[in-house]
Amino acid sequence: MRKNRIMKAVPAICLALGMLMLLGDRTVARAEETVTVTGTVVSDTTPTLLYLSTVDGVMEIKIDSGTDVSGCKILLPDESVTVSVARGSDGYMHAAAIKEGPATPRVTVDTSSTTTVTGTLDKKSRGELLYLNTAQGTMEIRYDESTDMSGVHVLVAGQSYSIKCARGSDAYMHAVSVSDGVTGGIAGASSGTVSSSTTPAPAGNAPTATAAIIGTVAGSTKEGLLYLSTASGEMQFVIDSYTDTRNGLVLVPGNQLVVTYYRGSDAYMHAAMVMGMKGAMLPATIDSSSSATVSGTVMGKSTQDILCLETQYGTMEIRLDALQSITGCKAFFVGQRLNVVCARGSDAYMHATAVTAG
Repeated sequence: MRKNRIMKAVPAICLALGMLMLLGDRTVARAEETVTVTGTVVSDTTPTLLYLSTVDGVMEIKIDSGTDVSGCKILLPDESVTVSVARGSDGYMHAAAIKEGPATPRVTVDTSSTTTVTGTLDKKSRGELLYLNTAQGTMEIRYDESTDMSGVHVLVAGQSYSIKCARGSDAYMHAVSVSDGVTGGIAGASSGTVSSSTTPAPAGNAPTATAAIIGTVAGSTKEGLLYLSTASGEMQFVIDSYTDTRNGLVLVPGNQLVVTYYRGSDAYMHAAMVMGMKGAMLPATIDSSSSATVSGTVMGKSTQDILCLETQYGTMEIRLDALQSITGCKAFFVGQRLNVVCARGSDAYMHATAVTAG
């Protein structure tokens, strides 16, 4: 009788064991499953922990060495990303893969002349615009899908990086490549030059390879001739029709500059590109219906962001972020007379839209 009861219990025991095994398999499968979430990066994000703002709240997601970040290495505040996540045995959600949002329109970048800068990424960096704090000031650098990010795991605010950049067709400096670095400034600032691969060329015709140097505009600077005070002494550069001054228009004493240059057949050093340090000013809406033309002379307290103009009515401060055309000159020098078409912005500043020397 007892033997019969045991025999009858065997199928039940086998069934129970089978159920336990099935449940166990389900638990493992559930742990390995990933879900996809979309949101925007929160400013507290670090290289190992992503804070993602979603419709359901802020998520804490660990970034591991195995996380696939090939689809997005930029984790700056307000950046839109899509993340595949799975729960780990430590109770955290772990990122299996991170992908970026829609790509921004491409621009043409002139990689024939590059400059490398090192510094700390400022928390004001947003979207595709990086603000890099260097020893010489704050630089605005754009990045896009062509930027080589193989030198970093992820890019986050507050960390130090080395960025090779070049001029884009939109007048911004663009990041050609990014790698982990230490806080500094323009590469080679201690010795004065970034590259020594310079060759003689006809005056006014920039060669494909140039040298670069950092310095401060000296008091001897005048229209068409830049004197730069550097660690190696004062240097003199011709500013001619071939000089790219789109990001270094204001050449007044005391302003920090990066100058790429070459030796012309006239024995003078010619500036191929001039780049100034810009501040992190918030964008403004400009009322084009309120345009007016003002005339005056450039003052010494002008910066790359704000042109200070001495007029017959007093001093005007005019922002240069909306400047679309310049006629009759390549840069602005102290004492130079200018006619400026400007319009009022939502920030209460007048914004220059066109400048004519005269």
